[in-house]
Amino acid sequence: MDIISSLLIIGGLVLFEIINSIDNAIINAHVLKSMSKKWRRIFLVWGMFFAVFVVRGILPLLIVWMTVPGIGFVEAFWAMFSSSPEVAEAVEAGKPMILMGSGVFLLLLYLHWLFLEKKIPFFIIDRFVKPHHGIWFFGLAALLLVALLYSARQSGSALMISAAIGNAAFFILYGFREQAEKESEFLKKNKRNLGDLSKLLYLEILDMSFSFDGVLGAFAFTTAVPLILIGNGIGALAVRQLTIKGIDRVAKYRYLKNGAMSSVGVLGVLIICESFGLDFPDYLPPLITFMLVGAAFWESRRLMRKKEKELAYT
Repeated sequence: MDIISSLLIIGGLVLFEIINSIDNAIINAHVLKSMSKKWRRIFLVWGMFFAVFVVRGILPLLIVWMTVPGIGFVEAFWAMFSSSPEVAEAVEAGKPMILMGSGVFLLLLYLHWLFLEKKIPFFIIDRFVKPHHGIWFFGLAALLLVALLYSARQSGSALMISAAIGNAAFFILYGFREQAEKESEFLKKNKRNLGDLSKLLYLEILDMSFSFDGVLGAFAFTTAVPLILIGNGIGALAVRQLTIKGIDRVAKYRYLKNGAMSSVGVLGVLIICESFGLDFPDYLPPLITFMLVGAAFWESRRLMRKKEKELAYT
């Protein structure tokens, strides 16, 4: 992989991590407002270390280790930073499993947003799917799993298990995520009823759940763990800065979520296809992300400027 491809992949990972974590940053900002300055600093320093370096560092390594047979965890760690051809072949052999599980998770993530979450329509499909279509999500999720299990039967049980794991991971994680959103509302309404330590632990657990989205999405860009560590790490650091300084302004870009989730859906389809043996150029996933998020950002900014001008004349 040449330096230009590596930089493009890292750029795509950074953008994907930032946009995908906006919801997390907004929740963090609301809870942080109810905490003392001392505990805010603890979260922003130690929380940043844990979320950026520990969770986002260990998760991709664990995923690669579990899908590459024949090597231990320590061996997997050193293998990711070595140039051993044997290890490279082993990782390449386990790549379809990584891609299948990640792809199923990402596609379900997109479909959940499309059918069940509140949104302002931007892309054509956003306008087509109406709020009362929410029940379709569960039917589509079931049909997707059945179709993938049937299609993967000739490729071996490993690919089928990976599809099932991706499906299970989504529903387990999003069951937790929905409960976390309810807890967030409780914290907003009862700011003094919980101690700062309890709020800190809540934010750390929530950060961990959002880390799964970014890490699994990263495999759409590359299976090279060092690049994932760099891209996700920079993106997570940027989100922390947004939480401190500018999350309220970022939230005003009304179509950013549309761009982010649409790229998630396309990337999910892309890496599921890759798990079945189709090959795509390295620049395609970052390019898709830049195009969809860029279009959403541009239109959001245009509307913001238009509204600012209207307010200036009134």
